[in-house]
Amino acid sequence: VQLQASGGGLVQAGGSLRLSCAASGRTFSNYVMGWFRQAPGKEREFVASISRFGGSTYYANSVKDRFTVSRDNAKNTVYLQMNSLNAEDTAVYYCAAGPRITTRNIDYEYWGQGTLVTVSS
Repeated sequence: VQLQASGGGLVQAGGSLRLSCAASGRTFSNYVMGWFRQAPGKEREFVASISRFGGSTYYANSVKDRFTVSRDNAKNTVYLQMNSLNAEDTAVYYCAAGPRITTRNIDYEYWGQGTLVTVSS
């Protein structure tokens, strides 16, 4: 499956952004979708994941209650709504597809190219 992330940009602290990840090539609903991020000089870390039909979602503690992951299987798209952004959220954000709910990036088979989110303080 091919993944194309978009929606990143520059935002002030306290602001919001919504990332999108469009999938193509295979049946989207066959895959759990995840969002990860990588800040400069840091390892890639789990942000959120959503089950195949959206019934279950999981979040990193650092984004819980601020970020919301959702998906629209009819549009082959997964979203990440990010609110109350702060400087620590600055990173390249990646979407990924895999066979099961997991926080480990190694378990995701397909990756998008990443979209940069910069939060100015």
